[in-house]
Amino acid sequence: MENKNETLTTRQQKLIAISIFTSKSDVENLKIILNEALDAGLTINEINEVLAHLYAYVGFPPSIRGIHLFKEVVEERKANGLKDEIGQEATPVSDKSNRYERGEKAQMIVTAMTAEQLTTLFAFNPLIDVFLKEHLFADIFDRDILSYVDREILTVSSLASLHDPFVRSHIEGALNVGVTEGQLRELLEMVESKVGKNEANTGRKILEEVLEVRKSA
Repeated sequence: MENKNETLTTRQQKLIAISIFTSKSDVENLKIILNEALDAGLTINEINEVLAHLYAYVGFPPSIRGIHLFKEVVEERKANGLKDEIGQEATPVSDKSNRYERGEKAQMIVTAMTAEQLTTLFAFNPLIDVFLKEHLFADIFDRDILSYVDREILTVSSLASLHDPFVRSHIEGALNVGVTEGQLRELLEMVESKVGKNEANTGRKILEEVLEVRKSA
């Protein structure tokens, strides 16, 4: 998945900001960025997809809080005469394979691991392997309202803003699906400006470690 862009698009910047403020439960700033995102042309369905995606990483409370706030924002804008585009719905799944198989395909793309490696990785708790494949990757990642690139920058920005060490796996995943080094550096600049230097610097340290490993592989 080649990507020659070294900078984030305006749309991607809005996605990242929504992710950060949702993850931090920063309702005041989230309301501002939700309005900015709609003004920038993001659709209602795109933003709803962002808020739903994030539950897998930050839990239901921040995600649901963000969804309720977004509903209020859309209603306020409608009352003020603003008409926001609803946008496309997710395309129905045409793949006839079962959810586990579909999820496995998506998981292999994001992780750059083989099916055998993934099975071994989660051998201690096979149930989580099923949940990851059938729910996270088949039910969530394969919804085409957002691309894999979108979903990985959302996840990296969320985990980085929360100082969660699991961000390492998703920095790797972001690079695997085509997010560039430059875009990840810009993402972490946004984390610094909206959350703090400590969170951003931890993310930068992990990014450098990941890049070093990939260069020597």
